[in-house]
Amino acid sequence: MRWLLNHKPRCFAIVSLDESVFIQDVEVRRVWAMEGTRPIRIAAANMHGRTVLFGAMSLDGRQLFRQYKRFDGRSFLDYLKKVHRKFRKIYLFMDRAPQHRKTRKVLNYIKENRKTIRVKWFPVGSPEFNVMEECWRQGEKDLSAMPHFPLSLQELKKTLARYYRTRRFHLDMRKFLLTSRCL
Repeated sequence: MRWLLNHKPRCFAIVSLDESVFIQDVEVRRVWAMEGTRPIRIAAANMHGRTVLFGAMSLDGRQLFRQYKRFDGRSFLDYLKKVHRKFRKIYLFMDRAPQHRKTRKVLNYIKENRKTIRVKWFPVGSPEFNVMEECWRQGEKDLSAMPHFPLSLQELKKTLARYYRTRRFHLDMRKFLLTSRCL
């Protein structure tokens, strides 16, 4: 790994990629009601939902975040193409999720573009080597501290999009990658 970081081939970007599933699940545990009145129960429609955020960060700090309805081979392939378009030639570090390594279309795309995409796999069960995990952690901390957390799924999606589109994570990817002796 140290060799790759110090002798990176010309024009290749080193990129770490990951995804995070955000689940919106609203549960009311307490209600306020005027003294002596009975609280009115209101049925909450569409209070359960989810969205998937894909993220990539390069060694030089460039970022690319995109939101999808689900985490499957099709959405991952679409995102992978966006990452490829942005960074052109990449050493791509990612975990061993089935959507990354078992989807035929994804594997074919990587094989067809093997001159410009070189995949390096993180060891199984080692999220600490992926800089994107720190981005998700910081986002969770920042967004959960908001005074008004989004109530609807659409609000949640807009809040996530705004946050990850404008937030610049100043993280040293080398520290994460060099922690792993197996890479």
